[in-house]
Amino acid sequence: MRLRRHRLRIRAVRKRRELTSVADRTGQIAPQDVLVLSTLRNERRRLPHFLKYYRDMGVKHFLIVDNGSIDGSGDYLRDQPDVSLWHTNRSYKRSRFGVDWLNGIAMKHGHGHWCLTVDPDEYFQFPFCDTRPIQALTDWLDASSIKSFSAMLLDMYPKGRIDAQPFEEGMNPLDIANWFDAGNYTIKRNKRFGNLWIQGGARARVFFPEQPEKSPALNKVPLVKWDRRYAYASSTHMLLPRGLNLVYDEWGGEKASGILLHTKFLDTFHEKATEELERKEHYSASIEYRAYADQMRDNPDMWCKWSEKYINWRQLEILGLMSKGNWA
Repeated sequence: MRLRRHRLRIRAVRKRRELTSVADRTGQIAPQDVLVLSTLRNERRRLPHFLKYYRDMGVKHFLIVDNGSIDGSGDYLRDQPDVSLWHTNRSYKRSRFGVDWLNGIAMKHGHGHWCLTVDPDEYFQFPFCDTRPIQALTDWLDASSIKSFSAMLLDMYPKGRIDAQPFEEGMNPLDIANWFDAGNYTIKRNKRFGNLWIQGGARARVFFPEQPEKSPALNKVPLVKWDRRYAYASSTHMLLPRGLNLVYDEWGGEKASGILLHTKFLDTFHEKATEELERKEHYSASIEYRAYADQMRDNPDMWCKWSEKYINWRQLEILGLMSKGNWA
């Protein structure tokens, strides 16, 4: 594992050379700032609310890689005063789906900071996030000598056809996609890396009903007190050193955890899925996007009679999808 981590770090340094700096504001980063890292392509409509959401949470700086956007995403981000932006047209797949780029950026600019790595369609929720900034969480994690914090990906979707209501720039996607599956999740332990592997939920139910084992992984460790010796090994599903993946209590207790509200399923989804299927830049020959295209062609409706409407983080804790642990 040490050798693998060493190789991933070397790879990250090499892949960082594929990035061209568009707006470097990293000199503004203060020692205690919480940072958001993200890779994106053609997400212009999402960006205003995405940035506002995390700014309101207390995030001070964004480190973003634009992978060949042609919709104005790069121009918009370049003008944001708290964004450092890099551009590349190189292969997303050959960068291990953007992980190498972000590992390289975190290694250089994230050392000693709490780094939250999310996609533009992911909204991080943590215990007490309605009344406390993210610095309250990171201060408690520091005081508890905890260096990583998990969050399960929770697929959000509308009631009815996902293309029924247009998603306009600046809108909160949760105003449209505000339903989720409260159950239908499977959990198993990955003995090699020490993390929990979670699958199921709406995507398994709708897109992989006959082969749920092929549905996407939902376990993530998005928030990490970064050290230049660290590296994500597979998306944000797991890290090295593998002690960072021990985000659960094996002795019967319950560690604090969060949720990533995943707002992929809007009226923009079919266009995005078609583009990604053509690009073939995603995992396992884009099997996930093939499933999306096949299902959504006939019935773009993910809602069912067991769907739950989202209220707040406390609802998610009651349902057992996240926990405040011993954080009071």
